[in-house]
Amino acid sequence: MKHNSNIPVMKTIKYTCIILITVASFFLYSCEDILNTELKGSYTTETFFVSEENAVLSVNAAYRPLSFATDGAEIWVVGDTRSDDAIKGGDAGDKADAGDIDEFIENTNNGVVAALWNNYYEGITRCNYAIVNIGIMGSEIIDSDIQSRLIAEAKFLRAYYYFLLINIYGDVPLLLEPKLTSELQIAPSTVSEIYAQIEKDCDEAQEVLPVSYPATDVGRATKGAAIALLAKSYLYREMWSDAYETALLLTQSPYTYALMPNYQHNFNVNYENNTESVFEVQHLSHQNPFSGNLLNQVFAVPADYGMGEGYYFNLPTQDFVDEFETVTIGETVYADPRLDYSLGRENAQLPWIDEGITYSSQWTETGYCVKKHLQPISEVPGNTKGDGDLNYTAIRYADVLLWIAEAYNEDGNASMALTYLNMIRKRAKECFQTDENLTNYPDIPAGLLEDITVTDRNTLRNLIRHERRTELGFEFHRYFDIMRYGQQYANSIFEDVEHFNYEEHRYLPYPQRELDTNYELRNYNNNSN
Repeated sequence: MKHNSNIPVMKTIKYTCIILITVASFFLYSCEDILNTELKGSYTTETFFVSEENAVLSVNAAYRPLSFATDGAEIWVVGDTRSDDAIKGGDAGDKADAGDIDEFIENTNNGVVAALWNNYYEGITRCNYAIVNIGIMGSEIIDSDIQSRLIAEAKFLRAYYYFLLINIYGDVPLLLEPKLTSELQIAPSTVSEIYAQIEKDCDEAQEVLPVSYPATDVGRATKGAAIALLAKSYLYREMWSDAYETALLLTQSPYTYALMPNYQHNFNVNYENNTESVFEVQHLSHQNPFSGNLLNQVFAVPADYGMGEGYYFNLPTQDFVDEFETVTIGETVYADPRLDYSLGRENAQLPWIDEGITYSSQWTETGYCVKKHLQPISEVPGNTKGDGDLNYTAIRYADVLLWIAEAYNEDGNASMALTYLNMIRKRAKECFQTDENLTNYPDIPAGLLEDITVTDRNTLRNLIRHERRTELGFEFHRYFDIMRYGQQYANSIFEDVEHFNYEEHRYLPYPQRELDTNYELRNYNNNSN
């Protein structure tokens, strides 16, 4: 496996520090206000892990592969573009590898297939170095509480990376300690085996991690984040009672998570790390090394519209738009406000994000563009479009509440499922009362997003799935939901997609470079065909 490294880290955790890690050595660059100093020297693991500060830096480095500061974290290609929510978009021929994934014709040489694998295994490598080497640091070097917390952070991150990997590739090699290249002939472990390790890491992490951090460390993994990932693992494994019992912990003291009154504030740089954020990936503009969010340019509309050049990838489909509930009052059609918080469209209930510019359906192939990850030019000028500072909330409290609703319903308790489902719907419709930019403010259009009362399990299951799609659209979850719902559901979604076959396409193929260098992986791949 390839392990290249290039590591800053977090908005509130001083991500201006960078460590470059290879299998054999560590190289330390500057910290905080010293952004452009020359390389100071090289270190072995024995000479690097000699201070508490360096221990912190090694864990900071493990967060980096989650950010959208590099092309390696293009999880949106699988989570959105491969789903029914989006098409590739962009210029014809541009990012052809994403187009192949969209059309289910990718192969082992696909660039996105390789990039995601490399990126997330890089994260695992950094976690393993931190866990092993911080663990043997003596009390004369590092405070024991900080030592335990840093190891717990790394275990949570390792679990998160493995969660992504098994849902993208299925069975993958399980690495729990640093290895030399010569030691990387490793056969994959099964998805079930890796879920067990994810749950072990999360359980051990939540025993140690704090409920919250001081402002200087906001963005680090918390106890709540570890509990949430544990609950998500149970949900994906259809361990329904374990899933809702674990997720319910986050609705109780000492946790203070709450839905933001205005849904849009979850995608607004002025409200980052808010009460709805369970785990948030940090970005910061104007940094050296680069720590900005590339998605601000990747998803933005094409050039020549006064907003700077965008690549307009991941275009929303009409099918996604049609999923949102509407009511007609007189001659006016009112839509679930989450529609216009999620994407740009003509004649929307909200103004476009840039004042003085009216959105046009002529801007993109489908007439729509992703909006959640964009910032106005007042925040990120057009000439620095790809250096956004908007964070990405990987786990939102709204998602947790929908896990609870789903798990309760599947476990036969519809009444409890309705409680949590309707909390999500209530917040959505009340945006009309909290956002003065919405048409019809401050009145909620009659009949829109009314409480669900149905208790039939199958009907309610479909309604919860509908709610997940509208609540979490373009947050890179949809394809994974489709796959975990099972073959029958997936076939119904992709029935008109020429090349889709559930058994063949649930997971992406292993990258060719890995097949070439890991004979155990190649043999496993051949045996599984």
